[in-house]
Amino acid sequence: MLKHGEIFLRGRNREHFEARLRDNLRLALRGLEGSVWIRKEPNVTVVGSESDGDGDAVGLDELVERVRRVIGFNTVQPAVRVPSTEEDIYAAAVAELSAARDEAHPRITFAVRARRRDKNFPVKSSRFSALIGARVQAELGLPVDLSAPDVELNVEVEKHETYVSRVRLRGQGGLPVGTSGRALVLLSGGYDSPVAAYRAMRRGLRCDFVHFTGAPYTNPSSAYKAYALARELNRYQPDGKLHIVPMGAAQKQLAIVGAGRYQVVAQRRLMVRAAGELARRLHAETLVTGDNLGQVASQTLKNLAAVDEASVLPVLRPLVGWEKQEIIDEARGIGTADISVLPDEDCCQLLTPEKVTTAARLPDLERIERRLEMDEIIEELLDSAQRLTPGADAGPSGLTAPSCAGTA
Repeated sequence: MLKHGEIFLRGRNREHFEARLRDNLRLALRGLEGSVWIRKEPNVTVVGSESDGDGDAVGLDELVERVRRVIGFNTVQPAVRVPSTEEDIYAAAVAELSAARDEAHPRITFAVRARRRDKNFPVKSSRFSALIGARVQAELGLPVDLSAPDVELNVEVEKHETYVSRVRLRGQGGLPVGTSGRALVLLSGGYDSPVAAYRAMRRGLRCDFVHFTGAPYTNPSSAYKAYALARELNRYQPDGKLHIVPMGAAQKQLAIVGAGRYQVVAQRRLMVRAAGELARRLHAETLVTGDNLGQVASQTLKNLAAVDEASVLPVLRPLVGWEKQEIIDEARGIGTADISVLPDEDCCQLLTPEKVTTAARLPDLERIERRLEMDEIIEELLDSAQRLTPGADAGPSGLTAPSCAGTA
């Protein structure tokens, strides 16, 4: 049983949100070897698997793992489905608590929370909870604790079927991916941008990714990391595309025309210009970055404002007020932390000056940019981009380490 999250409050638009949520669920379940069915109930989606003679049932653990990654469900409850008769429900309740006792301790305490979704069921919810508890006590001898039980048995009665559950797992929550539009995430290899992408997905944004490398002056390790990160993030959404853009030559041009201590901010402005044009081609409506206010010199308020000025699209920064440890903890929770710690050659470290400005002035940046043909540079960057679908293809093939000749 999958309990809906925020879409419960959507009012007249709720049907649209629920339809997108079910579409995302179907995509998350694709490729399973077995028979799976989905049924819509008020504020609940029920997913099940059973052998019907034409195919094998999907294992519960695998089914739970898939559905827990679908953004939009607050709670995932593995449950036993039985006919909505009192005796069938009593038997299922006894069986579930017997199994819980065998897994834990012979003297576990329990409580029963029954809910009639079908108001025609002859026994009211509170009375039915007491009757189920009495049957369990009679057959198993387990003590009741209504305030802090070791096991809470949930019984949800529908018209024809009842669901009996003793486990409540936390879902992703948030809004279904795709209900808020489309975004392009500037994906680096660190902790921050993958977490920012995940947070954007939870607000209903479907995300594609762009990763800028220092090629031809760096090796392809950062591209492989970006691919692995995007593949992990795509487990929370329909497959997003990854665009790998080599910008080492453009970075060198900025250095040659005298960017100096403005080098890092000028690079960031170039990235958002290129990302904005790529987003336009992809019909994305916003950019997402992992910027965190004050975390590094390039992320001061003045520098972030200077970067925003170069973007034709709004730049969202979901992590702007987070502490670093909060970001790392979230990265561990979503499965990207172990990838982010892998070594790589990050383009942001290429040609970095000894001193980076913390208060970039827009006239100075514009004077540097006028020394270059920015439109031509952006066109060249996007023409050289490699497009991948992490999780659906074999990876960033064709990326090879550069030779020593011509390296900075």
